[in-house]
Amino acid sequence: MGEPTSLSGRLSDLAPLVLRVVLGGLMIAHGYLKVVGGPATFGRLLAGLGVPAPMFMGYLVTYTELVGGALLVVGLLSRLAALALTADLVVAIVLVKVNIGLIAPRGMGAGAELDLAYTAGFVFILLAGPGRFSLDRLIGIDRPPGPARAASSEAW
Repeated sequence: MGEPTSLSGRLSDLAPLVLRVVLGGLMIAHGYLKVVGGPATFGRLLAGLGVPAPMFMGYLVTYTELVGGALLVVGLLSRLAALALTADLVVAIVLVKVNIGLIAPRGMGAGAELDLAYTAGFVFILLAGPGRFSLDRLIGIDRPPGPARAASSEAW
């Protein structure tokens, strides 16, 4: 009971998994590039942009992206990771991207549009949960919604 029987129901279980793996993988890549370049180097870049506490923020952003991305990929503490990554990107938009614009003029680097797309995905995970195929669900941190939750509660 609680198992989707239609093809669309079974496929919809894959949607959060795909979203988590893609977004998590992208954030791991962003964090990894900052680790390779050195979080202090990233901090100096942030200092040049006028970001307060740039060295602290350099390390915080680097490891939030790296660890938060990894947590999303495996689906562990997914809502917490999504919240941390949302905060990371909102701060980036407010402190860095607002000066460039929502969509950056040619030659000006990235605007906020990509950060907004990432943030929309993180907010989805934050609100809807990591889905069936996650460690959160496997170990009981995130329980299934609706009737499936009732069925799993009755099993106890």
